[in-house]
Amino acid sequence: MSVVDIRALVPGRSSRPNLHAHGAMDFALNPMLVYWEMTQACGLACRHCRAEAMSAPHPNELTAEEGSALLQQIASFDKPPHMVMTGGDPLRRVDLYDRIDEARSLGIPVSVTPSATADLTAEVLAKLQDHGIDSLGLSLDGPTAELHEDVRGVKGCFDWTITAAKEAARLGIPIQVNTLISRETVDGLPAIYELVKDLKVMRWSLFFLIETGRGKLLQPVSNEVAEQVMNWAYDLSQYSSFAVATTEAPSYRRVALDRMHEAGRTAASIGETPVYRGFGIRDGHGIVFISNQGDICPAGFLPLSVGNVRTESLVQAYRESTLFHALHNPSQFRGKCGVCEYRALCGGSRARAFAATGDPLGSDPLCSYEPKSFHQHALKSL
Repeated sequence: MSVVDIRALVPGRSSRPNLHAHGAMDFALNPMLVYWEMTQACGLACRHCRAEAMSAPHPNELTAEEGSALLQQIASFDKPPHMVMTGGDPLRRVDLYDRIDEARSLGIPVSVTPSATADLTAEVLAKLQDHGIDSLGLSLDGPTAELHEDVRGVKGCFDWTITAAKEAARLGIPIQVNTLISRETVDGLPAIYELVKDLKVMRWSLFFLIETGRGKLLQPVSNEVAEQVMNWAYDLSQYSSFAVATTEAPSYRRVALDRMHEAGRTAASIGETPVYRGFGIRDGHGIVFISNQGDICPAGFLPLSVGNVRTESLVQAYRESTLFHALHNPSQFRGKCGVCEYRALCGGSRARAFAATGDPLGSDPLCSYEPKSFHQHALKSL
């Protein structure tokens, strides 16, 4: 199922018009987001870093010419996806601005997620704006310098983050703030929200820890706490001046949908909500990741390569590789996720399933929901 028909998910609304997330966009053919890890080089030492970033770039990272060729591949999808230039720290790439210009000339929307270091100056932000980026991503993992810097590993990065957010807002650059959800950070969420709501952001995304890379050094929240955080996030979304979203926690869609059902919302009104626009998107389905060395993966937190853009077609790998083909089809998922009635709109975190079990098609261990058919299915298999 490539697009999501929510009629059947809204009890008593089967006569409503057919609603498909993102119009007629088919995520089995075209991703919505492409993440390019431009470099492994970074000036921070984050305790949860997926990239295990270093102070210097990897000697085999894509060259400027290879980066240009990658952009041509991205543009060859039926509709150019939104590209997120990430890292490491993309500011460490000397060709960053050339690649932004080239992407925009190819009709590719561009967002950049720089590290909040002393390099992220007002002049750099103005230059990013001049080159036409669509948005800026910043991370805020604690409400105080002590708590944030305990996660990020470098003194001063809390003030650099706040200063950069304020300057970006002054320039009119749309901002997304990303916050890690782990046992080490979860208690600070209310205070972080108080900070974020004063920063004039467009979106606050709660990233639920994936234990990969250096993230193995931190502790995930329990299923019960995750469910509480998702309900709290949904409550915030009802009155916040900015969007509240989750990363690597697609079960938030189940929570939000259930809450909207309880409120008596119709299929048509659900189709107008920000959370609806995420229905069906998951690692490898709507999302694709290119490593600094050109490896094609379903997501940055799902480091299973199906090829390399130096020698293979990104479009073909996304559409036809065995792994991506399976990720496009939630009926191939195993365990609870494979029989869950929410699997088309949620699908579970494929990255977390892989990190926990070694199986990218397994169940997301963070989700506490018991599908209605799960026990019946298990009994039939005995």
